[in-house]
Amino acid sequence: DQAHVSDAQVMVEFKNGNFHFTFPNPKNVSEFSMTLFRGREKKEICALHLSTERVISKNNVTYCQTQNSNSSTTFILKNLERTHIDIYTYCLEIFLPPPYIECCLKETYLYVQDKEDCFSLGLVPWMIIIGVIIFAISCVCCVVACCLRNKNQKCESNSHEYNSEYMPMAAVNAAKKPRI
Repeated sequence: DQAHVSDAQVMVEFKNGNFHFTFPNPKNVSEFSMTLFRGREKKEICALHLSTERVISKNNVTYCQTQNSNSSTTFILKNLERTHIDIYTYCLEIFLPPPYIECCLKETYLYVQDKEDCFSLGLVPWMIIIGVIIFAISCVCCVVACCLRNKNQKCESNSHEYNSEYMPMAAVNAAKKPRI
């Protein structure tokens, strides 16, 4: 059996805020390494070495994790920010059986959008509108309260006027003003 390196399709998924890059493991191979590089200078960020005896995972950055199954290898990129926008390259090295094969399977450009905050979500205009409405309602309430207070003060001061000049000593109920 010859080692088989297919033109593997890397499956890129975005799950739970993380990017998952999954590709099939090579067929009829007993030892291989899969490495994820970042940028044009191909800086290694994480790798997985698989042999019949063990699986060795190597992470050079905190935002990359590896996962392996019998049929595929997955690189999981977590908590990415705008600074992580770059080209990511996946390379495969086959050690056993001979001959040694090294090939880069795929390059993927990864664009990470900034995490949205209140300002970019368009909440600021709504916050301004709600603030103006609350201010207007409070102004109306203050005007109504002032009018009622002034009306009550006028009624109290006017209620003693009618009888005070003519009968200062008489115990008479205050005359009521006709209301229009």
